[in-house]
Amino acid sequence: MALSPTLHTILTTSVSAPSPKLPPSISSPQRFPFLTKPLRPNAFNLSTSSSAPDQKWRVNVSFFPAFLNKGKDAKVLKQDLLDCIAPLDRGADATPEDQQRVDQLASKLEAVNPTKQPLKSDLLNGKWELIYTTSKSILQTQRPKFLRSSTNYQAINVDTFRAQNMESWPFFNQVTADLTPLNARKVAVKFDYFKIGGLIPIKAPGRARGELEITYLDEELRISRGDLGNLFILKMIDPSYRVPV
Repeated sequence: MALSPTLHTILTTSVSAPSPKLPPSISSPQRFPFLTKPLRPNAFNLSTSSSAPDQKWRVNVSFFPAFLNKGKDAKVLKQDLLDCIAPLDRGADATPEDQQRVDQLASKLEAVNPTKQPLKSDLLNGKWELIYTTSKSILQTQRPKFLRSSTNYQAINVDTFRAQNMESWPFFNQVTADLTPLNARKVAVKFDYFKIGGLIPIKAPGRARGELEITYLDEELRISRGDLGNLFILKMIDPSYRVPV
């Protein structure tokens, strides 16, 4: 089936067989991509015997400040990541070196993920804007800029396990999908309907499916990785939005 690559936003689909021909504004679907850092063992001897009062004092001044600074470190990492991707036009202008740097920062942030079970968290609900991806099918860098979708969104309802991808000008295409949890942070994704121009519904082919793992989630940022290895970074724009039934 011919689909706008940007229509997939952060969900990719595997292609195993030819599909019916669609309007020229749409291209073949790809794969459908929709830790907390362990505390280091305390190096100090935690004995409270009267023979080592200074040792006990050192535990109080070294361990607890490090624990309290963990949230602050996550904020710094997140800001570093946002600063790094800001000039990259959602990844379209990223060099291989830029991509490597973004991936390294994303990995560091994933290591301090505050939401261990994102698929059970209300933080997942709402409408998200894609601010960075490595997916060429979404970025469409081979097209002139005026033919690329200027903004991509994804909405998720964790209570119904439904997802919706939307693109803005110039096509306004949409797609909805069912999500099937594989574990507490990974889902299998299956498209059901595409809407050309946001109006004309077309049933999705059975092969339009894939997997997505949510590797970082807080109230304002989400990081996901697709089954083709693509990285997706999104920011929350409307936590009240729900996928239409």
